[in-house]
Amino acid sequence: AVCIAGLCVLASVNLKADDAQVGRYSVIAAVPTKAQTDLLATTLTIRFPERIQTLGESVRYLLQRSGYRLAKIESIGPDTVNLFGLPLPAVHRSLGPMTLRDALKTLAGPAFNLVQDPIHRLVTFERCSTDRLVVGTTIEMEVVHDEE
Repeated sequence: AVCIAGLCVLASVNLKADDAQVGRYSVIAAVPTKAQTDLLATTLTIRFPERIQTLGESVRYLLQRSGYRLAKIESIGPDTVNLFGLPLPAVHRSLGPMTLRDALKTLAGPAFNLVQDPIHRLVTFERCSTDRLVVGTTIEMEVVHDEE
């Protein structure tokens, strides 16, 4: 009996200050998850309802209950306003599993950068520099010509 009591004491000594025992033999770290400290790192799988028709609506839908919201329309550029008015592509109607950050980037596409304001918990997009877009277009054109 003394031996068993000694083992119990030794087992409990191995717990760190940030560990929590959740079962007889299970211990977890009592620290926030990555998604709790970085809200855009939340993993999601989503299928947009049929009522969601534009990219702007899909971004707003993704941000629901995330703790983030879309920046006011007055503070975003005309390219981003135009982006939000575009129809949601059929291939984007279902996304995931991926992080919220990656889902937002996927919806916007390679021509836009995700801009995050963690202080006010706002997100928006801004268009990439023209130089980057020209390089991407050139590469795509070369690939198309190679296939022919």
